[in-house]
Amino acid sequence: MTATTEAPSALAAAPETKTTRSPSRLAKHAKSVLFAVALPLVLVGLWALAVRGQWNLPLGIDMRFVPSPWAALVRTWDLAFGSSEATSGTLWRHTAASTLRVANGFLIAAVLAVPLGLVMGRIRFIMNLFDSTVSLLRPIPVTAWAPLALLLIGFGDRSTIFLILLAAFFPILINTIAGAANVSPRLLEAAAMLGTPAWKSFFTVVLPSSMQSITSGLRVGLGLSWVVLVVGETVGIRTGLGALITQARDMSRTDIIIAGMVVIGIAGLLSDRLLTLCLRLATRGRPGLV
Repeated sequence: MTATTEAPSALAAAPETKTTRSPSRLAKHAKSVLFAVALPLVLVGLWALAVRGQWNLPLGIDMRFVPSPWAALVRTWDLAFGSSEATSGTLWRHTAASTLRVANGFLIAAVLAVPLGLVMGRIRFIMNLFDSTVSLLRPIPVTAWAPLALLLIGFGDRSTIFLILLAAFFPILINTIAGAANVSPRLLEAAAMLGTPAWKSFFTVVLPSSMQSITSGLRVGLGLSWVVLVVGETVGIRTGLGALITQARDMSRTDIIIAGMVVIGIAGLLSDRLLTLCLRLATRGRPGLV
């Protein structure tokens, strides 16, 4: 009799624990969303107040020539869906062109930098062979490479992709080297004791152990790819967000400039989230690597 009376009570208690947990999860999710949007909303509010009050900002920034957040939003909408001006409705074409260039340059950089970084981090001879050259080229800014790229490669997509490649290559390489160099020797010894060949341990031990550093390098490299995009698209290119910003500068259209900046920021954010999602899916069998 005791067993029959206790079983329903245990079953009845289960829905209560479920209902008490779901509101806490919802509250935690709402709090994370609130924290994520709080600072952007504060910055937009300060922006609106500065434009309305024509504040005197440092560095001689004249707020009379800065559009309000609402004006920038209206211009962004017109760039995407409007038809009133020459630039209206061209946002998707510019965004697609820029995204394609960033994707090409970043992927080439990742394909080159990750294997080289793993080898440099584990093989001292390779490290000594490449370290001086990498240390020499890494401090050279991409803006210094731009004139040389235009002269040697010419105007167009290839020079822009080359500059993006340079910007993304070194952060990915340095982070990959650091991750591979810090792999625990005990893990490699354990793999050797189990009969794993040295070349195979690169894929089973070194690569998974370096994944967090590689992820950091990929995210930094992708962010820099969007930064350098504007430099590559300022000369000799008619399509792209950088070209749109350059044309707006020539027309003194600060509303279009800010709209282009906002779109680049959103594109960078979405691409970063997409990269993180892809890495998590690729390592879903090994949680904690990303």
